[in-house]
Amino acid sequence: MSTAGAMSTTAPENATVTWRQFAGFMAMVCGMFMAILDIQIVSASISDIQAGLAASPDEAAWVQTSYLIAEIVMIPLSGWLSRLVSTRILFVASAVGFTLFSLACASASSLGEMIVFRAAQGFIGGAMIPTVFATSFLLFHGARRNQMSVLIGLTATMAPTIGPTLGGWLTEQFSWHWLFLINVPVGLLVAGFVWTWLDIDRPDWSLRRSFDLIGLVLMAAFLGALEYVLEEGNRWDWFQDPTIAWCGVISAAAGVLFFWRMLSRQDPLVELRAFVNLNFAAGSLFSFILGLGLYGSVYLVPLFLGRVRGYNSLQIGETMFVTGLAMFISAPIAGALARKMDLRVMLAFGLTMFGGGLWWLGHLTVDSAFWELFGPQAMRGFAMMFVMLPVNQIALGSLPPSALKNASGLYNLMRNLGGAVGLALINTVATSRLAVHTLHLQEQVTWSRPGAMQFLDNLTQAMTPAKSAGASLAALKQVALMVQQQALTLTYNDVLLLMAGAFFVALPVTCFLAKPNLGAAAEAH
Repeated sequence: MSTAGAMSTTAPENATVTWRQFAGFMAMVCGMFMAILDIQIVSASISDIQAGLAASPDEAAWVQTSYLIAEIVMIPLSGWLSRLVSTRILFVASAVGFTLFSLACASASSLGEMIVFRAAQGFIGGAMIPTVFATSFLLFHGARRNQMSVLIGLTATMAPTIGPTLGGWLTEQFSWHWLFLINVPVGLLVAGFVWTWLDIDRPDWSLRRSFDLIGLVLMAAFLGALEYVLEEGNRWDWFQDPTIAWCGVISAAAGVLFFWRMLSRQDPLVELRAFVNLNFAAGSLFSFILGLGLYGSVYLVPLFLGRVRGYNSLQIGETMFVTGLAMFISAPIAGALARKMDLRVMLAFGLTMFGGGLWWLGHLTVDSAFWELFGPQAMRGFAMMFVMLPVNQIALGSLPPSALKNASGLYNLMRNLGGAVGLALINTVATSRLAVHTLHLQEQVTWSRPGAMQFLDNLTQAMTPAKSAGASLAALKQVALMVQQQALTLTYNDVLLLMAGAFFVALPVTCFLAKPNLGAAAEAH
């Protein structure tokens, strides 16, 4: 890396961070929160957006999918861009572009416009997330770095957790347009504060000569097509659909060519050699699993509350808020313990607790409501910081400053890929298990079952004193609804238990980690 591009923060551990740098960094954290929040803020209000844009449920899902596909392409590119134009210019451009396209999303009058604007919003805004991770490790050292890691971990995990809550409240109180309009004043303030207060590095314009356009196209084709296959595969019966099959071929071919090009070039667009570091590779694996658990649970619980319990957007948000509250409570505890205990032990504890929370949650009934979900959601939320904080330190804490920008992009990419792969697996498993449970339950309510017939008769009599064709039909519909609710509940339990298993399976990997040397990054040049 050239001198022009070197960070001024490669200082000793006792280097002082000025108030301007700290204030600018806090503005960056707000921008990251805004970018991550927008992944999930539409989840509880997707039906309202669907109605507003006159779209079908399948089409409306692209409001979220288009954002994820675009963001997942930008995240690994951000390391090269921040070295080219500097951290300040990249972040401010990202915040301004994100804000403008948020305004465009709010004014969209058709699904096509919304998809285009959401893709642009995700692509441009995606640079804010890894830039914050890299800046925290370059700017802060020692105990301050632990504190900032707690803050970033809380922000990165809190945003998708409270997204449905905030989104549901905005939709109920105002309209779905405010899911995007809320970004406008925040985005402008963030851009202004970062531009004014945080100037910690210089652009390295010489990198323009080595810009790898072919590598960028290959990466976009590889990640974009992969995300499309994962998001849409289950809906269209995977590779039985020609479009899914072709996207799978494109992703595989582009992926092979992309990895070959990145590993064979002297100045690659994305430096994949960071995975040679065992702690970074293991940390990326844990980030992948955390993404699976984080996005998967935020996706499944609203589905259960909406489809089984019949909750509206605001009720779903209120129930989900427990997880976020538990995170706030655990953040200072995790930060204090990180200075006193082995981070590998802390990570093992967090994985066990997170998996335990998912296992507990995987015993839902059709009557499960706020208080039945309170314990497992609080346990999962409390565990979040005990996973995120040590994983951040283990993955990025011992890397030299010259590798941090690129490695931060790869690290954050793994969390998003974990969410994408997790959602694809969840939908696939849920579809197959729903069919199994529905068939099994239907076998228990046939005309040959005396108990089922007795229940149907009682239900018919409860609906009207005199038996009639209308009452009998209404009773049959009620039984069918009960079968569907039970089948859905059993299906969600299966998926939650499977997700819990992923955390328990990952536990032994902590035994092979090297103890992170948190001073290495500060001492490296």
